[in-house]
Amino acid sequence: MFNKYKILYQAQLGSGNSGILQLQVINKANAYPIENAAVQIYNKNNPSRVLYSLITDISGKTPEVELITPPIEYSLEVTPYQPYTEYIIIVTAKGYQTVVINSAQVLPVIKSIQPVSMSALIPGINDMEVIIIDPNYLFGTDTPKVYENDVKEYAEGTDAKPVMIPEFITVHNGVPSNLAARKYIVQYVSYVKSVVCSQIYATWPEETIHAYSLVVISFSLNRIYTNWYKRQGYDFDITSMVSFDQKWFYGRNIYTNVSRVVDNIFNNYLSRPGIIQPILTQACRGELAICPAMISLWGSKELGDRGYTAIEILRYFFGDTIYVNSTNNIAGTEVLWPGTDLTLGSSGKAVGHIQDQLITISGVYRAITVPEDDGTFGQATVAAISDFQEIFNLPATGILDFATWYKISRVYARITRGFGQ
Repeated sequence: MFNKYKILYQAQLGSGNSGILQLQVINKANAYPIENAAVQIYNKNNPSRVLYSLITDISGKTPEVELITPPIEYSLEVTPYQPYTEYIIIVTAKGYQTVVINSAQVLPVIKSIQPVSMSALIPGINDMEVIIIDPNYLFGTDTPKVYENDVKEYAEGTDAKPVMIPEFITVHNGVPSNLAARKYIVQYVSYVKSVVCSQIYATWPEETIHAYSLVVISFSLNRIYTNWYKRQGYDFDITSMVSFDQKWFYGRNIYTNVSRVVDNIFNNYLSRPGIIQPILTQACRGELAICPAMISLWGSKELGDRGYTAIEILRYFFGDTIYVNSTNNIAGTEVLWPGTDLTLGSSGKAVGHIQDQLITISGVYRAITVPEDDGTFGQATVAAISDFQEIFNLPATGILDFATWYKISRVYARITRGFGQ
């Protein structure tokens, strides 16, 4: 399928190694796309030279650009060399606060989306927002996670509640005792994607990415399910610190292959027989068998290279009793996915529901075809879903699958309720 966004500037590439970056710019208050935002991209090592000057379209998206990166080998084995290139991005738009991102981490071969949420400008008060993205966990110097019991006994028992996927998660951007640290209310699925992109490399095997995404999901759900921090008197669900929880950055770029894995499994989590709560699955940097009872990140990559499946990787580190569980208790969703893909010719209440949501979304994202509104999956609905998938970085198949259903639900919620970041 022709990709209307793609522009490649091969003449600027000297190393033969490159990755793809695209920006998606929205109004922070309501998630509406911002058209005609001006974007400038600089290599962090040469910030005086503008590499690209871009303008967003009616969907708030820029063309894709190809950017120089280090060799892919730097992200496939432990080396002292930074495996990604950092790019400073400046975004301006009339009536909005300027956003500076320092910086997007571009990996070789992989495409990533840089989300940008812009606030209304209040002159002299909020002229500029600067977003700092620190190194990936594998390349940085973060204090490692200290192992803690992976099941909280107080959360089990006859009054244990069912597991629910939250719509939002509140992230404390610092150590728990730092009361001055900023808190962010973030869409839960977006939070998971940011953590995965911040702790492993998206160039790794898909089964490793799948396995680690489940680790992040299960850890996050355990913190929420057990009210770990709220029981201690705090007003947040989780921190952004690896030494306590998981590494997370507000405003970082998201690799599309990671995004698609998470979109397909966000309602899964890791369980053990007889335990209701999601398991607090923890991680360390090390190689195989270097941190008992945790998943070794480099070790999981090695197992992926050997052909292990996601569940085989997980059982290698967490034991044979670990298994993948799932829940249909998904907060913020009006109607659950019907359980089977909907395609051309499908009909019924589920089709009508998604048509109603797409009609609302198409009034904001005007590049989306207006679908039929009769509960029948016709050609206009195929086109609407395909348009939506392209704008929101899903495979543009025109098929209403699990990932697309819930992505539509999340976008609809954001543009109609305007809450979360």
